[in-house]
Amino acid sequence: MITLFELTFAKVIEWFPIWPYVKLAATCWLVLPQFNGAAYVYGHYVRPFFKNYSQTTNIWYIPRRKNIFKKPDDILTAAERYIEENGTEAFERLIRKADHREARARSSNYMVFEDDYMY
Repeated sequence: MITLFELTFAKVIEWFPIWPYVKLAATCWLVLPQFNGAAYVYGHYVRPFFKNYSQTTNIWYIPRRKNIFKKPDDILTAAERYIEENGTEAFERLIRKADHREARARSSNYMVFEDDYMY
């Protein structure tokens, strides 16, 4: 907000040589925990504005897909397609390899990075 104010009123601020010191003081008041300025601004100006606003808006809303397992790209279809393309032996090797990596990851006390996977 300070930068927005500064950019908007740049021509007026040029006439006040004390502006950099005022900006420093305002920034310190907002940021330093001894003054608790950001909490004051939030509690007295920002929160009441949103609290009194009658409509609630959920900005994190992501619509969920309905019947996700009924579409053709579920896990079973992907496994069947892999078996058709590579054979059952390749699929069994893939499962054994995944089981081996999971067992190794469980047995170790640290993170293992292998083939761009994090365990």
